[in-house]
Amino acid sequence: MSEYFSLSDCDVIGFDLDHTLCRYHLKETSRLIYESFTRYLVEHKDYDKDLLTLTPATWDFCFKGLVVDLEDGNLVKLAEDGTVLRATHGTNNLRTEEIIKHYGPKREWKHFNSLNTTFTRSTKYYFYDNYFDLPGALLCGRVVDMLRKVNSDFWKDMVAAIDHNYNTSAFKEDAGWYFPSVKRDPGRYLQPCSESVKTWLRSMKSAGKVLLLITSSHSDYCRLICDQILGKDWEELFDIIITNALKPGFFSLVPQQRPFRTLVNDVEESEGLPSLDKPGWYSQGNWPHLHQLLKTMTGNPEPKVVYFGDSMRSDMFPASTFGKWETVMIVEEMEGEGVPRSEAAETNEAQVEPQEKKGKVESLMTKKTWTSEQRLLTSNWTKIFSLMSQTRRIYWDEDSQKLTWCCHSIHKYSTMAIPSVESIADLPLDYKFPRFSPNKPCTTGYYPRPPDSLLKKCQSQSS
Repeated sequence: MSEYFSLSDCDVIGFDLDHTLCRYHLKETSRLIYESFTRYLVEHKDYDKDLLTLTPATWDFCFKGLVVDLEDGNLVKLAEDGTVLRATHGTNNLRTEEIIKHYGPKREWKHFNSLNTTFTRSTKYYFYDNYFDLPGALLCGRVVDMLRKVNSDFWKDMVAAIDHNYNTSAFKEDAGWYFPSVKRDPGRYLQPCSESVKTWLRSMKSAGKVLLLITSSHSDYCRLICDQILGKDWEELFDIIITNALKPGFFSLVPQQRPFRTLVNDVEESEGLPSLDKPGWYSQGNWPHLHQLLKTMTGNPEPKVVYFGDSMRSDMFPASTFGKWETVMIVEEMEGEGVPRSEAAETNEAQVEPQEKKGKVESLMTKKTWTSEQRLLTSNWTKIFSLMSQTRRIYWDEDSQKLTWCCHSIHKYSTMAIPSVESIADLPLDYKFPRFSPNKPCTTGYYPRPPDSLLKKCQSQSS
């Protein structure tokens, strides 16, 4: 495999929608999601209404990659080898001695192998890897704080709150609190795509690429989003649109379990399709039937596909593992570590950028546009990419840094990582990006530059 990746080599270019093509105003959306889940618990399950009250500092608890251990109410941050780097019971930090009491002297989380190899969810644990889930981690912690004894009932209520707000019929029925709020004021939550992104999508179609949109959002919500961020003619940008894809099952399940369905006025036809024989807008579906259609459309018996997404569980892991697709992960947290370009970043690039693009990227990366709430929110758990161990020397070197499991997964299942599609929209289609590789430094594979915490990790190892 080449050490570089280029979109020009791909026959098919696919996109997730939420937090990929569509960027949200994270501060507003996170508050809405938290409030939507919490109001369900308070109004339908008689939870304490104090759950609805938050202070700005409270948001520091939210963090991608957290795992809630449903057996004891702990939330853990894991290293790449499954050891527990940090943990809380509810929202209260556990001291080193308490972590050892729960997880033993080696601090091993017992379900790590299952999670690390399948990325499936379980009755034993739940992990948070996308912004639609993330406020639930804070709510989960606060609920545990209020319980005298942790039991499985609280998690059943949490799942019910999620289902109530994100159910596929909720948008049409104005049910819950999430969809009605977005429908009333979409501009408050959704960021329009830049003209450069729209031009980029059109240029790829003009270059003969097949463009896909694959989202687990239902068709009615997808239409609202795309009208808002891309304009009323957005359907012309894509050859195939797949909504209610129910990822990761879209990639992992056989066609009989998840056939494609046609839509009439946003209602799925009851009969599943035996195959997919033409471009268009479909619902649900499966990777094998899509693959057959892509063969026909591209004239290539093994079409090369790249897929952009933001979720390890729903996008990166299944697309790369089952579909054997190239994958580009959107990691918005990279912007939270934005500083002027360093020499280390310069040496991480495969070729010189156009000067006007270089200036634009540096401007984007150095703007302090995120508040502490919008960064979602790393002070309680430190960085998403690496963590300075704060433990006794017997467990690992006190002065070393360990890659987080979240960061390790990005390197393993993604071709490359970017903070947004806008960060590459002005580049030539044949631009060569360094790809992640086990034989390269952990900073290789990020565009336009690696996160600060990884640069510091490499610097500390080389000094």
